[in-house]
Amino acid sequence: MATATAVTRGRLIRTTLTALLLACVLAAANRPDGPSLVLLSIDGLRPDYVLEADRYKLGIPNLRRLAREGAWAAGVAGVLPTVTYPSHTTLVTGAAPIRHGIVANTPFDPTGKNHDGWYWYSEDIKVPTLWDVAAKAGLTTANVEWPATAGASITWNIPQYWRAKTPDDLKLHRLLTTPGLLAELETTAGRYPPSYDWTVDADAQRAAFAAALLERKKPRLLLAYFAGLDEVEHETGPKSAQTFAALERLDGLVGRLREAAERNGPTVFAVVSDHGFDQTDRELHLNEALRAEGLIVLDERGRVTDWRAAAWNSGGSAAIMVRDPEDAAARAAVQRALARLSAGGGVARVLTGPEAEALGGFPGAAFVVGLAPGHRLGGSLEEPAVRVGAVRGTHGMLPEDRNMDAAFFVVGAGVPAARALGRIDMRDVAPTLAARLGLVLPASEGRDLLK
Repeated sequence: MATATAVTRGRLIRTTLTALLLACVLAAANRPDGPSLVLLSIDGLRPDYVLEADRYKLGIPNLRRLAREGAWAAGVAGVLPTVTYPSHTTLVTGAAPIRHGIVANTPFDPTGKNHDGWYWYSEDIKVPTLWDVAAKAGLTTANVEWPATAGASITWNIPQYWRAKTPDDLKLHRLLTTPGLLAELETTAGRYPPSYDWTVDADAQRAAFAAALLERKKPRLLLAYFAGLDEVEHETGPKSAQTFAALERLDGLVGRLREAAERNGPTVFAVVSDHGFDQTDRELHLNEALRAEGLIVLDERGRVTDWRAAAWNSGGSAAIMVRDPEDAAARAAVQRALARLSAGGGVARVLTGPEAEALGGFPGAAFVVGLAPGHRLGGSLEEPAVRVGAVRGTHGMLPEDRNMDAAFFVVGAGVPAARALGRIDMRDVAPTLAARLGLVLPASEGRDLLK
């Protein structure tokens, strides 16, 4: 009996030691000897909104405080194309789209078989991300709506995902979110909004969830994303009264998240954006121009049934994909269509496929078209190919357009105050932030700006 008791006591001791060891490992993942990192993206934030706030009479004290207390870029030269999903993936990998794999918002789908699917899935990212290297180092991670995070190896993950924009999407979203996380956080943060709700009100709800994650889980890396500014800029244009009103509301959310993060201890707090904005009032329907050349075939209901060349639209630029690379007649027809559009003033620049790949975008394209100022792409397959439209904001133009410049502000542990970084490359953001956590991104093409 005594021997059995001793064995039981030994097992109890081993179990206790194992539990203590596990607790130590978990504590080390959130160890106090290094800062945490909060990376917040405000989609469509132009740097001049913050750096020239007085000129615009903007009340954005929290964003202005970042520039005063930390390091900031005069502009961030974007990737090709300057749209949300490729840019956000560059921001967490330090690699260009051609290397990281998220080469547009949506996969090329000329016949519509994917039903407007986007690059939602992290498995399409071909290189390590910030959350990958953080997890490898034993750090806990969290996410609220960062693009291309469905299925990501993030400790507490609320990915961006929708499908049909119906109530059933909420069920899909819960399946992709860390099990039980939404139900836990909704007890204090309220109902989580659908991913396709791109309003400032929805951003306020997402900020509540991000703050709750910081309070309850204390991750060493938190990613968060706000969509409302971009949506207002698309509807009303950059620098509109509605745009500035949205930004002033978002500024309060920035302050709330920074305060929540800094309650956990030493923190690096970064605000980024994915692109800037241009104002447009003309629409260019590239696929209609290609249809007129006989390169796209429609059925009696106007649906694409066949194609030899088609445009892959990204707002202010597009890749022209030729189905058969050896189809010289199709390439010649594309060039005729583009020559007409260039003569009409809608096309500013045409890149060859190799030229586009050298800029890091649109692998496999025959040509890449950059639109002229004031123009945006449309999806009509009816005449005319160029038409006057409503005044709206657009991005996606070639990265050489300075209106496409994104924003970067970073403050906190180890970041010098009032450090002007000049105009930087978007690929520099991820390695700079990784270094603040003592991490290295193996596929990064950028550099640590604070080294």
